[in-house]
Amino acid sequence: MSSDDCPFCDLGPRLIAGNGLAVAVRDKEPASKGHTLVIPKRHCTSFFDLTSAEVEACHLLLRSERDKLLAEFHPDGFNIGINDGAAAGQSIAHTHWHLIPRYSGDHPDPRGGVRHVIPTRR
Repeated sequence: MSSDDCPFCDLGPRLIAGNGLAVAVRDKEPASKGHTLVIPKRHCTSFFDLTSAEVEACHLLLRSERDKLLAEFHPDGFNIGINDGAAAGQSIAHTHWHLIPRYSGDHPDPRGGVRHVIPTRR
């Protein structure tokens, strides 16, 4: 996938936050209320190809979006994840972080994180 046909390279009005090297949007198919994606601005397929500055920009945005989600939705925890490569479940070839708010009682046994909490996505 090139940047010309990448859905994360032109997010327009979906943007909720950003900095010099990264942006944040709400996930179109959220795993929970407030599920947010943090995406580097440069089209890059793999997390491992990001520069240190891009990783830091994404990290700073993850932290600030976490603070906003705490204030708005009052989650009890978070799952943070990256799927890197098709074999790992990456469906859009532009690296991105999932910031998934978790709520007490949203799953009877949340141990193991996202591995067991989304039955339709196993």
